[in-house]
Amino acid sequence: MSVPAPAPITPGAVLRDAPRGSAVGLALREASLGDRIALAAFGVISLLAAIGPSIAPDDPGTPVAPAFQAPSWSHPMGTDDVGRDMFSRVLAGIPSTWLSALAVIALATLIGAVIGTLAATAGGWIEAVLMRITDAFLAFPAPLVAIAVIAALGPSLLHTLIAVSILWWPYYARIVRAEVRALLVRPNVDAARMSGISRRRLILRHVVPGAVPITVVAASLDIGGLITVLAALSFLGLGAPAPSPELGAMTARGASSLLTAWWVPVMPGLAVFALALVGNWAGDAVHDMLDRR
Repeated sequence: MSVPAPAPITPGAVLRDAPRGSAVGLALREASLGDRIALAAFGVISLLAAIGPSIAPDDPGTPVAPAFQAPSWSHPMGTDDVGRDMFSRVLAGIPSTWLSALAVIALATLIGAVIGTLAATAGGWIEAVLMRITDAFLAFPAPLVAIAVIAALGPSLLHTLIAVSILWWPYYARIVRAEVRALLVRPNVDAARMSGISRRRLILRHVVPGAVPITVVAASLDIGGLITVLAALSFLGLGAPAPSPELGAMTARGASSLLTAWWVPVMPGLAVFALALVGNWAGDAVHDMLDRR
């Protein structure tokens, strides 16, 4: 009895059998329930950061009740030392912490990716110079440098973001350089090089896209840590000046009331904890999803 020969595999058959939808859609469909919840929490926090100040029940800078009023239905997080609603101030303080962390991550990733890609693809003395500059930034004690930069420029939220961005990009430069160097010796890149395409197109079409997943994972895992760093600098008085509703500064200013009005320092501190937790959780979810893909 003869066995029928298998049907030939044609490009059309491969395309018909390929999963439908975008890469992002496929990754979301394959994600676990926990990963979906983490991404949903990330979206909720981002939405809250965008509209939080506009939905605050009271003006975060205006006294609305007696000072040090305990949490109640009218003021769920109580009031501070001058009678301002803590719930409104926390809502107004979330954007400065959450959006600032995302902005620093985006800027540091961009700078680090450009430097890391240039170093890996150029090689020679260009790579040596760029990597020695990166090593120099990594050698500096990050907290002291950030404090020095902010002290030189003056305390403000913008200067804090500049100081942290200066110190954050070298990590991404190292990650991207290592990944690009690994990609340059893969068979598909060798085949593309042998086909005669330009060096620019080789890098942009065949190398850079391969380094995107690991860069995205590294950036997403850094959100929680960066939120903590920004809150710590704000706690030290190096963020936006008073009476700006900044979570770290609110915690610091209320620390003296911890034993008499615990909600004043604890509520903004819990908000920082929640933001860092969601950032780390979403970072783990992105890592898991890209690892499956």
